[in-house]
Formats: sequence, C-alpha cells, structure tokens
Amino acid sequence: MALSSKAFNDTVEVGANTNQQNKQIGEADMKTIKQLGILLSCLSLSLLATAEEAKKPELGFATTEVAPGIYMLSGVGGFTGGNIGLSIGDDGVVMIDDSMPPLLDKMKAAVKSITNKPVDFLINTHVHGDHTGNNKSMGEDGTRIVAHDNLRINMLVKGLQTAEGKKPMPKAALPVITFSHAMSFHLNGEDARIFHVANAHTDGDAVIHYKNANVIHTGDTFFNGMFPYIDINNGGNVDGYIAAQAKMISVANADTKIIPGHGPLSNVAELKTSLAMLKDSRAIIAKLIKQGKTEQQVIDENPLQKYHKDWNWGFITTEKMTRQVYKSLKQ
Repeated sequence: MALSSKAFNDTVEVGANTNQQNKQIGEADMKTIKQLGILLSCLSLSLLATAEEAKKPELGFATTEVAPGIYMLSGVGGFTGGNIGLSIGDDGVVMIDDSMPPLLDKMKAAVKSITNKPVDFLINTHVHGDHTGNNKSMGEDGTRIVAHDNLRINMLVKGLQTAEGKKPMPKAALPVITFSHAMSFHLNGEDARIFHVANAHTDGDAVIHYKNANVIHTGDTFFNGMFPYIDINNGGNVDGYIAAQAKMISVANADTKIIPGHGPLSNVAELKTSLAMLKDSRAIIAKLIKQGKTEQQVIDENPLQKYHKDWNWGFITTEKMTRQVYKSLKQ
C-alpha cells in the first residue's frame, strides 16, 4: 500500500525524533558512565591513600642495641629529632640527647621498653632544640645535664625561643656539669670519654666515645649519607667540621659502631666517605673563591653537582651546602 506524502513525512519525522531521543539517551548514558568512572577513580585513590597511611608506621622511636648495654633510639614514622644514645647498667642510665617536647612521652616510653631505671645523666651533644628539647622535663625529673661550656653559655645568652618570643632558659633545662676540653664517665663497666670538637657543627659540640664497647656517638658532627648542617651563626665552620670527623676517625677502627646525629647506624668506612666529600667540596669552592667569584657566581656554577644525587636532602640541599661552605671560607 502506498503512503501518502503526509503519512510519509510523519513517519520520517517520528523516526528522526526517535533517533534524536536515542542519541540524547546515549549521550546521557555516556555522561553518567564518565561520572561513575571519575567517582570510582577518586574512590580508588582515596582507598589507596588510606591503605598507604595505614601501612605508615606511627611516629615514635625504634630501639637498637648497638653493643651490650648501649642503645640507639632512632625516629620512625617521621622526624623525631637527633638519634639518642643510652648506656644502661648496674650504675644507672646515661642518655645522650633528648629529642623535642612533642615527643617526650614517646621518648620516655622507648626508654622504659628497655629499662625501668630513671635517667641519671643526660649529655647534650650541642645546643639545637631537636637534641635538647626535653631538657627542662628531664631536669625536673632529677636528671643531671652535662654539656660543653659553650652550650650552657649559649642557652643563658640566647634563651628559649617561644611563640611569644625569646624567654630566659628555664633553670631545669640548663647543664649543671660542664667541661672545656674533655671529661670521662666511668659507669656501667665503661670508660666513656666525652671530648669537645671546636667550631664544627656549632661552637659547643661534644662527641662521646665508649672505649670498651667501641661505640661513638657523634652528635651532629656527622649526618650519615647526607650533606651536613654547618651552623655558622652558632660558631660552626667547615674546617672545624672536617677536623671533627678526622678526630673521630683517629679513635675508631673497622669494628667501631657509629651513632650519627642523623641517619642510620654507621661505621668508620661511611664516616671516611663523608670526610672525603667534605674535603673535596671545600677544595672545589676554595678554588672558586681564589678566582674572585662571588657567592652567587659560585652558586650559578653548581660546583657540587656531582654530589647532588647521593647527598642532597630536604634541609641541606646542594645549593645550601655550597652556600654554607662558601660562607665558612669567607669568614
């Protein structure tokens, strides 16, 4: 049967409308599918992030027995300050450095996991707050604080930095036993020698050498596998830093366990690698200074580029290392 022209046109129009509707439905479906895809992607990323966060260790301290009765407390899950040393025995407990106030309870819990004895002596390796931050609490608990003369002077002169500005250092936070060159502890079957290394990381650095156990705690005169921080404003200097590491190597041997200020437990081979890097960095920058280069001109040349991959890190970048060596040599 033949269709009239009107009927044919109506049929074509209906077909066209149906195709248009199908196209719109198809577009809507595709839009919905895309939205669902984005939602599922976001959900997957969120679940992945949550899973990664769950796997991340809680901020705190790991304890490692470096030698019989001597322990290293190192941060896990984030920054907890410098590495802490402990000597534990029949004569009591000697601690080296004490982290920062927010970590006080976690630090005490880590110590308690090893011994229930109170800390009798606390040795500060230098003045920085990530190594002396809990001095006040420790002092109030009856711990006697030991440090170099310059560290106590620094605390008295510069005071304590707070949110309200600088305030006098609390009496309980101050060292009550100080030394100028060296002193010894004869406790827990150990002859521990504490000696000053002048103008290295700061002007008040102390290194602790447990002779019998063959263990050295370096404080921040050694950052294991990282460019060091040379605190020029507090008396640090690259030449003093080099001399400090050479001194520590002179009392160490292949079996010495070395607790660095920051980084994993180390040994004399790694300390020698650090010293070689420092000496070479000094020589490279000294040569550029002799050529009359300004600090910025030296920075622009990137003279320590060869050390960037292995030694650069968040706080002391290759540029900052270059600047602090330059400033040290221009003093």
